[in-house]
Amino acid sequence: MNESFRASAVEQFQQYSSLPWLMLLLFALPLCFAAWRLRIVPTMGWIVALTLNLLISIFSVFHIEFFLWALAADWLLIVAASIDFIAIYTATNRGISVSREIPHTCSQGVQIDSLLTVENRSSLTLLGQVRDDTPHGFESHPESHSMRLPPTGRITFRRKLTPSQRGAFRLEFAAIKFTSPLRLWTRYLELPLESSLNVYPDMKQLGDYAMLARTNRLSLIGVRRTRRIGQDSEFERLRDYSRDDNFRHIDWRSTARRNKLTVRQFQSDQSQRVIFLIDCGRMMTASRDGFTLLDHALNACLMMAYVALHQGDSVGMLCFSDSIHAYIPPRGGQSQMNRLLHAGFDQFPRMVESRYDQAFLYLRNHCKRRSLVALTTNVIDEVNGQAITDYLINLRGQHLPLGVILRDRTLFEAADHPEGSEMNLYRAAAAADILIWRDQVLKDLEHRGVLLVDSYPDELTAPLVNQYLEVKAKHLL
Repeated sequence: MNESFRASAVEQFQQYSSLPWLMLLLFALPLCFAAWRLRIVPTMGWIVALTLNLLISIFSVFHIEFFLWALAADWLLIVAASIDFIAIYTATNRGISVSREIPHTCSQGVQIDSLLTVENRSSLTLLGQVRDDTPHGFESHPESHSMRLPPTGRITFRRKLTPSQRGAFRLEFAAIKFTSPLRLWTRYLELPLESSLNVYPDMKQLGDYAMLARTNRLSLIGVRRTRRIGQDSEFERLRDYSRDDNFRHIDWRSTARRNKLTVRQFQSDQSQRVIFLIDCGRMMTASRDGFTLLDHALNACLMMAYVALHQGDSVGMLCFSDSIHAYIPPRGGQSQMNRLLHAGFDQFPRMVESRYDQAFLYLRNHCKRRSLVALTTNVIDEVNGQAITDYLINLRGQHLPLGVILRDRTLFEAADHPEGSEMNLYRAAAAADILIWRDQVLKDLEHRGVLLVDSYPDELTAPLVNQYLEVKAKHLL
């Protein structure tokens, strides 16, 4: 009987060993299908178990009496892996739902909370990791979460998102990696979960300005109190007194009647129009500390717009590069601030040559009333320097031109620090030559009646607001 069993085992072993590639194919096809279609792949535990079975099979080659044990171990691994496979597939196929809570709007560089809730509707405890979608240019802390989700339970994960750039973004999925109960399989799922997020420039400075204006401390952010030359003439309306108002404008009869300080506001306070021409071309692509020149320009222009709107003026904006990207006609009122924010938040610098001719022609056709036109750009070479000079000078008859020219801090630092290696001396000489030419361009603009704000990008807000207040005080419009 022992001899017959041995002969039967040898015969079965020869039958199995005669078709090795077919057996390999039969095992590989289901695994490839599971990985490609179901996104279920073996874990390291599965590979370790398979390696042990392989060692047992090799051992049975030299000791044929262990063949049945090797065969039993193979079938045991197949059965266990199949049960584990079915368990993770059924539990995660339709038993998982996700939801996300995230603000629809946020500010650039300001952290926001993002909540992701995972619900388990199966009867199996689910283990794994969860990673929510992170748009390009965002920082996520933490990037992923470990998960142990009990049957019919739910868990909420919290993370901090920090957007480093403006624009409209979409979060499209939530990625989850599940581990099977026996740790033999891992399943990767990307569950569709769409959310929109608009990132606007950081407007914290607007709140700071409003608070400092109420307490008469604008000098803390570099805004000078400018004495108005002459007096306003045409009465417009009465309004509540604020600490920035001239006490000579207090209407004492109305104050006594209302039992509240009341001032007279004059029509000339609301007679001015401001239009920002913001260059979105190659001149504004330089970046420092994660912010481009265009980011700083938008922040400063929005701050000046906020001040102008609170002064009762009308504000508009035109964004351009090689074409016109956005145009907001000049209007007053607090709702105009929202229009300006929405028009500028998704504007990015483009590596194209700016068409100043198209921008100024568009301005001439759409804005015929005299306005303060603030062109925000950068002067790099003779081509764009000549174009900026020509078009700003030609504005003088119809509008009051204001050139907002941004400084390249790297260029100024290279010229100011020539010490070190010989290469630094050459860099300093080249930088100084460019700065001399740049200074000549700005002096030419100033001599021809163009107002100028020449500032580093991160220090632009206060000089720009001061220039506007000076125009307002001197009645230059």
